[in-house]
Amino acid sequence: MVAVAGIVLFWLLASGWLTGVLLDLAQPAACRAPYDPSKPLPVVFGARTAIVVLGGGTRVNDEGVLVPRRDVYARLATAASLYARCREAGGVCRVIVSGGNPEHHAATEADTYAPYLLRAGVARTDLVLENTSLTTWQNARNVTRLLAARADEANATLLLVTSAYHMPRALLDFRRFGTNPLPVVSSTRQALTGWWPRLSNLQSAETALHELIGIAQFHVYRMIGWF
Repeated sequence: MVAVAGIVLFWLLASGWLTGVLLDLAQPAACRAPYDPSKPLPVVFGARTAIVVLGGGTRVNDEGVLVPRRDVYARLATAASLYARCREAGGVCRVIVSGGNPEHHAATEADTYAPYLLRAGVARTDLVLENTSLTTWQNARNVTRLLAARADEANATLLLVTSAYHMPRALLDFRRFGTNPLPVVSSTRQALTGWWPRLSNLQSAETALHELIGIAQFHVYRMIGWF
């Protein structure tokens, strides 16, 4: 019976039926509308704006080059688009890329992502690399310290760019450090339901579980005083 239950669970995840439920939990309704550059933002850019992009991993491609993982490309494109709109509005704009090297690759996430943002039009003088964070909690802590170190950005508009499944946990961590960023969702994950198992569904299920466990961990750690 244990083996049968395991097979059924695997099929439900791989075929997308259970994965869809997990993604719905990880991606609440407020996080299911990715940024659309053709539509107006629900926020007016301030005199100073900081656009924070959170890391999402790196991988070595078939040519042996270290590149961003799949969902990161949407985060970088969203940040570059926001930066362009911010500059058009006439404000002072900075893009802060936060991501260290938790996977122990040849370079940090922030350093790997930087060339993509530069090619997308972000000025080098407006790009800040925070390349020591290993967790989302550290992303929030280190970015908050960067902002606090510049008195002229104490009242800056803060935009937080990440994927839909990552946004709820990221907001918890940033608010823990006294900031209240405006969320900008770069992309969402969708389950592909059917009879046949798909590797992408298993990957999405793993991602959703990671985020849900991370949220539960945040609340437990807060209760015992670790966060």
